[in-house]
Amino acid sequence: MTITTKIDYSIHSLQGLSPNKLEIECKIEDKNANYIIHRALINQLATKRQGTASTKTRSEVRGGGRKPWKQKGSGRARAGSTRSPLWKGGGVTFGPRPRSFSKKINKKEWRLALLTLLKNKTSNSIIVEGFHEQFKSPKTKLLLDILSTWKISGNSKNLIILENSNSNILLSARNIPKLKVINADNLNIVDILNADNLIITVEALKKIYEVYNV
Repeated sequence: MTITTKIDYSIHSLQGLSPNKLEIECKIEDKNANYIIHRALINQLATKRQGTASTKTRSEVRGGGRKPWKQKGSGRARAGSTRSPLWKGGGVTFGPRPRSFSKKINKKEWRLALLTLLKNKTSNSIIVEGFHEQFKSPKTKLLLDILSTWKISGNSKNLIILENSNSNILLSARNIPKLKVINADNLNIVDILNADNLIITVEALKKIYEVYNV
């Protein structure tokens, strides 16, 4: 059942918790939350599969046009081709063929799953302001110091969500294991589920609920 709810986010500054709050109103799934998130997860993982595994049938294998021996009189089992699936070097029976593994999911259902997951991750989310302004140049140590200010361990899986791509933040984060940086435009179920902590800028959070709200 879909319900409309209000989410109160506490905003953090780079020095710690700030007195500012941000209230977001959105629609989420209430009773079937796990089901709808699971459907969106399966959709994303299935769509990533290449589906290029392929084998040749007896008609596609080169050769085998001549009958190996005459039908009767040799004492051997009758055979019509050396490319029979029973023979070494022959075709494959019921082998894999190129196909699409993608699953059908409605756009509104996927958006609902995304917002429901973000709501469930509220306790592990940190909303930050003034994040972009700090990175005039790439500084990995600065990013680690900021994470420690928010009591986020470097050993946990962390996901930073930005409004737009920022090369200085990307370069600062790429040498930190288990830390991933994505844009709000590339938000997806797998990255959010894998993350122990979400670090979202205020601008990115507003953009998420503006673009993905159903």
